[in-house]
Amino acid sequence: MAKAMLFQGDIPESERVFYYESEKDDPIKTKEQEKSGRVELPEGYVYVHKNPFVRLYSAIIYRGFKLFARYYARFYLHMKVENRKLLKKVKKSGYVIYANHTNPFHDAFSPAIIADRHIYTISIPANLFIPGVGKFLPYLGIMPLGSTPEQKEQFHAAIDYRIGKQKKCLVIYPEAHVWPYATKIRQFPQGDRSFVYPVRNNVPVFTMTTTYHKSKKKGQARPDMTVYIDGPFYPDPKLSDDENRAKLAKEAYDSMVKYSKKNSYEYFQYRKKSTK
Repeated sequence: MAKAMLFQGDIPESERVFYYESEKDDPIKTKEQEKSGRVELPEGYVYVHKNPFVRLYSAIIYRGFKLFARYYARFYLHMKVENRKLLKKVKKSGYVIYANHTNPFHDAFSPAIIADRHIYTISIPANLFIPGVGKFLPYLGIMPLGSTPEQKEQFHAAIDYRIGKQKKCLVIYPEAHVWPYATKIRQFPQGDRSFVYPVRNNVPVFTMTTTYHKSKKKGQARPDMTVYIDGPFYPDPKLSDDENRAKLAKEAYDSMVKYSKKNSYEYFQYRKKSTK
């Protein structure tokens, strides 16, 4: 299947079956994913800009992005959101949303219109080199993983600043790899490592689970989607940091598994390769 056509219109049924050996695999790879192992951030990359003109430019770009995202989610994805009001329970702190990774465009756009504040999303560095849009991603809140020890330190400091001091929303896809239209929640390949951020900053966790359903539009095979919000889940002050990471990871995983059972249509099928 042509990679460029994966998310454009309906896909023939014969081309919707994919095989994998492990849940850590990428059954379908985009060009950016193929580059992810060899692309590094440019030297001197800035995670938090202090220049007021850059910040103003970023605010303008982000507002335009949200307007487009609303149109895209409503008229192309036919997306509905359940339990969004749960996010309003958190007003005095930042928070982290953990979501299943099933559609690169939806995963980029939808959190921005679901969250009640500016979002920042952890991403692979290769996404910054997507032709046409890559150079705008930092202004939309993309937080690329650092390549060098210095960049990694700045990356962690920037996340702490965004959700700790600014009280913004951090978005993480703990499954790591995009499995388009997948209806199963995969194990988190890094375990509870990504849950260090809510623990370190003592902020709550929410989950965002995308489910797929037969389209109500006549003649359209591509599914509609319903997104379920769940939480908040809080770190327990009586537990150690390691125990809290494990606690939150289990709560997030169990929550996504619970809502994934609401899927009613398997547009893409994922089958494990036989070990015989």
